[in-house]
Amino acid sequence: MKLLAKALEDKQYILDLDARDIESIIRETIQRTVALGAIPAESSDAVIAALVARERMVSTAIGNAVAIPHAYVPACPEPVIIFVRLARPCNLNAPDGTPTRFLFFLLGPPGSAELHLDLLAKIARLTADDEFRYEAGEARNGQDLLGAMQRSVARSAPQVKPPSKPDEALAYTGRPFGGIVADIRRRLPHYGSDFRDGLNAKAIGSTLFLFFACLAPAITFGGVMAVQTGGSIGAVEMLVGTAICGTAYALLSGQPLIILGGTGPMLIFTAVLYSLCEYLKLPFLPTYGWVGIWAALLLVILAVTDASALMRFFTRFTDETFAALISIIFIYEALHALVVIFEDLEVKKHHDTALLSLLLALGTFYIAMSLSRMRRSRYLLPKLREFLADFGPTIAIAAMTLVAVWLREVDLGRLAVPERLGTTTGRPWLVPLFDLPTWAIFGAIVPAALVTVLMYLDQNITARLVNSPDQKLQKGGAYHLDLAVVGLLMGFCSLFGLPWLVAATVRSLNHVRSLATTEEVTAGGETRDRILHVNETRVTGLAIHLLIGGSLLLLSQLKAVPLAVLYGIFLFMGVVSMAGNQFFERLRLWAMDSASYPSTHYIRRVPIWTIHKFTAVQLACLVVLWVVKTSAWAIVFPLFIALNVPVRLLLNRFFSAEHLEALDAEEEPEDEATHWT
Repeated sequence: MKLLAKALEDKQYILDLDARDIESIIRETIQRTVALGAIPAESSDAVIAALVARERMVSTAIGNAVAIPHAYVPACPEPVIIFVRLARPCNLNAPDGTPTRFLFFLLGPPGSAELHLDLLAKIARLTADDEFRYEAGEARNGQDLLGAMQRSVARSAPQVKPPSKPDEALAYTGRPFGGIVADIRRRLPHYGSDFRDGLNAKAIGSTLFLFFACLAPAITFGGVMAVQTGGSIGAVEMLVGTAICGTAYALLSGQPLIILGGTGPMLIFTAVLYSLCEYLKLPFLPTYGWVGIWAALLLVILAVTDASALMRFFTRFTDETFAALISIIFIYEALHALVVIFEDLEVKKHHDTALLSLLLALGTFYIAMSLSRMRRSRYLLPKLREFLADFGPTIAIAAMTLVAVWLREVDLGRLAVPERLGTTTGRPWLVPLFDLPTWAIFGAIVPAALVTVLMYLDQNITARLVNSPDQKLQKGGAYHLDLAVVGLLMGFCSLFGLPWLVAATVRSLNHVRSLATTEEVTAGGETRDRILHVNETRVTGLAIHLLIGGSLLLLSQLKAVPLAVLYGIFLFMGVVSMAGNQFFERLRLWAMDSASYPSTHYIRRVPIWTIHKFTAVQLACLVVLWVVKTSAWAIVFPLFIALNVPVRLLLNRFFSAEHLEALDAEEEPEDEATHWT
C-alpha cells in the first residue's frame, strides 16, 4: 500500500473523469499523467497502445466497480500507479456485472510481474471493502482518498479489540446497568456525527418519504383503535404519541435508525384489553394506564439486567419469519382496504369511486417502485437518477394527490382527522389512574407481563434486522439502552392515554434503505442493489417526527390526501421490505425451473430438497403466527413469536450443522454470488 499512498501524495489521481469507454479512459488518463510528469511525453503513445492491447485481450475489470488496467512498458523504469474515479460508471464487462467506476492503472518495466501481482492482490483486498468504495466515491481530493485507504487498512488489520458489531451489542455483562453503560460508551462518540451525517439531500428524501410512511399508519391505526376502544384512544392520540415518542427516541436512543410506531400486534392487544375491561366492568383508561406502567417497569428491569442478551439465541430463521409476517400484514391491509371499497358498491353505487381508488393506489405503488429503481436505469444523469430514486415515494404521493384533486368530482375516502387538536372524546389528557379498585391495580400485572413480552420481542427483533450485517452499519447497536428508552416512553404514554409505541419493523427497514448508498450487481442472471454504506443519522428520525408534530397544526389540510394513495404507500413499503429476506427467495424456488436457480451460497452448499424442507418449516411457523394473530387467542401472540426459538433449536436434530450454517447464516458469506431483490 506504500506505493499507492505515495501516488496519492504525489497527486497521481484523477477525480470524476468524463469518459465513457475504455479507450477514451486510457487516453485521457495517460495524457493527464504525462502532464503530471509521471510518464515521458514521447512515450505516451506506446503506453496507450500497450494498455489498449491488454484490454482488447481481456477486460481488467475485477468486479466491485473496480478495474486494474496494467502493462509492462520500458518507458517506466519505476512502477507508476494512477487512481481514476469516473464521473459516470462504465460497463467494462466485469465478472459480477457491476459497472466500473474506479480504475487503478499499474505501469512498470518489463520483468516486474511479481510486483504487479502483489499490487493487484492488495488493491483487490482494498476495494473489496464496501466502506472504502463509498468513501472513495465521496472523496474531494487526494487527502480524502488517502484517509479512506488508511481507514480501510486499519479495519482489515488484526486488532486486540474487534470493531463494534451487533453481536458485541448483545453481550451479557452480568452487572446491573452494565449493558446500558456499554451501549452509551459505544454510541456516545458518534453522537455528533449522527447529526452531521444527516446534512445531505438523501436525508431530505428519506425524511419526506418516511413522514408520509409514518403518518399514514399513525392515522390508520389511530382510527381503528378509536373504534376498538370506544374512542378512548384515537387518531389524535396516535399522532401526539408518535410525535413525542419519535422525537425523544431520535435524541436519546442508541440506534436512531429504528422508527417507533403503532403496530398490528399492539393494536390487537389493546383491543383485547378493552374487551376484558368491558367484561370486568372496569374503566378502560385507568386499567390501560396501570398495565402500561407495570409493563414499563418490567421493560426497564429487563434493560437493566441485560435481558436483551437473550436475543443471541434468535437467528435469521426467527428474524425473517417475523419480518415476513409484518411485510405481509402491510400488503394485506392495503389490498383488504381496496377490496372493502369494491364491496361497498352495493350500498354506495359509486363505481367511479372504487375504480379511481384502485387506480390511485396502484399508480402510487407503480410510481414509487419505478422511481426507486431509477439508480439502475440507463437514462438521465447519475445525480438526477439518484434524486428520483431518493424522492420516489414522495413524488408518487404528490402526483397521485394532484390527480385526485383534478378529479375532485369523484367522492374519495380521505384521511379521517379531526378539525382541531384535542382528545378524541374530549376527555382530559391526564388519565385518572386511581379511579381503579386496588385489586385491579395489582391485577394489571398479569396483562402487563404479556405486553412486556410483545414489546421486548417486537423491539429487539426489529433492532436485530436493522443492525444486521447485511445493512453494513458501522456505529454499532444499543439493544439495552433502546429497550430502556422504549420502556420509559411506554410509562409516559400510559399516564396520558397515548398508544404504546415500539419499533416498527417495516418503517425501520425502509428508513435504513432510504439512507443507503448502493451499487448495482448482476450475477447468475439476477440484478440487485448491494448496500455500500448507510448514512447513520438522527436528523431524519428527528425531522420525521417534528413534521408529524407539525401536522397536528394542519389537521384539516391533511384531508386533501386520499386514503387510496396511502394504501399504495402501504403496498410499496410491504413489497420493498421483502427485499433481502432469504425466506421469500427460497420460497420462489418452489415455482422456479431448477436450471434457472441463482448461484447463492446456500444453493451451492445445501441439497435442494433440504432447502425446501427448511423453507416449509419456516412457512408453517409463519402460518401459525398469522392464524394466532387473527384468532381469539391473539393476546398470546407474543408467546408464539418466542416459540420460534425452540422450533429452530429442534431443527438441529433433523438437519446437519453444515446445512443449517448455510441456510441460517447470520451474515452472507463473502463468496455470495447473488441475492434477489
